[in-house]
Amino acid sequence: MKKVTVIIPNYNGLKFLDPCMSALGKQTYRDFCVIIVDNGSTDGSVEKLKELEKTGIRSDAGTIPVKAVYLSENTGFSGAVNEGLRQTDSEFVILLNNDTEADPCYMEKMMDVMAADPHGRVAAVSPLMLSLKDPSVIDSAGDGYAVCGWAYQRGVGRPADRPEFARPSAIFSACAGAALYRKSALDKIVQGEGTGRWWFDPEFFAYLEDVDVSYRLLLSGYRSVYEPAAKVLHAGSATSGSRYNPFKVRLAARNNVYLNVKNMPLLQLLINLPFLLAGVLVKQIFFIVIGFGGSYLKGFLEGIGKIPRVWQHRSRFSFRRLPNFVRAEILMIRDLFLYARDLFCRKVLKR
Repeated sequence: MKKVTVIIPNYNGLKFLDPCMSALGKQTYRDFCVIIVDNGSTDGSVEKLKELEKTGIRSDAGTIPVKAVYLSENTGFSGAVNEGLRQTDSEFVILLNNDTEADPCYMEKMMDVMAADPHGRVAAVSPLMLSLKDPSVIDSAGDGYAVCGWAYQRGVGRPADRPEFARPSAIFSACAGAALYRKSALDKIVQGEGTGRWWFDPEFFAYLEDVDVSYRLLLSGYRSVYEPAAKVLHAGSATSGSRYNPFKVRLAARNNVYLNVKNMPLLQLLINLPFLLAGVLVKQIFFIVIGFGGSYLKGFLEGIGKIPRVWQHRSRFSFRRLPNFVRAEILMIRDLFLYARDLFCRKVLKR
């Protein structure tokens, strides 16, 4: 068993597989294997994966073993990742989108962070994700979560050489598009048993499921960190097709409700309710303006209607865990200001 398993969900991503695999073959860190979970693709991905299983990822430094798991239907990001996690006993796992190209030192730099944490409190490491179309622009420097209920990509659209993104920092959530996780930490928050086990909540299907995982890790006393020395290029929205579309807007709105209901105790929900309602109102207006108001409202109402289904999976509150809930609240307040800073710098200062 390799020390690291790279899990890659794939749904009709045939055109991305070769560059993604090629980049993994060039990694300076070599103690890893790859599991690709196919979500019922119909674009020729299955045939390509069968070939990869036979040959592995070949490079001058050796061959990286590849295993493929073939699902009969699209189970979303959550379903594919959970299946991959069931297949591995590695100490660490990397969740990697198929539309990425990792820098040769990407894996080594993230593993350095874990090696420097002897007490195992760091559960996730998020790299500096850069736009594949323009590597001088940030795609994500980890994920933030503002107290108004907005999850966002830190630094998105801003120049990659900005000093505020050049140093490691604590973040609310690692972006599961290219994050390294400590498997033992994920196992602490796992739910279900046997083939019904899940780490990434299947109710989310896609979008915000990684923020939910990082939230639960945070409430369990773990930390997520951003490491700018680890870099990866990311095409973005390869599966959904665009930054905004009815499917993506609806699921994100629905999952936002899930995220808050699952992880905030009732008192915290009441305290944050004015900010959360303001966040919903602003987003509703925004999506009306760009033509997706109906999709956003449909998703929000769907989330409200299905609260009983996620209520049973709510994070357990106890006074022993109170410092973790307080830390989460502090990070959410901080991230509201960091989001405003990013937006101002990107839209007004153009930097």
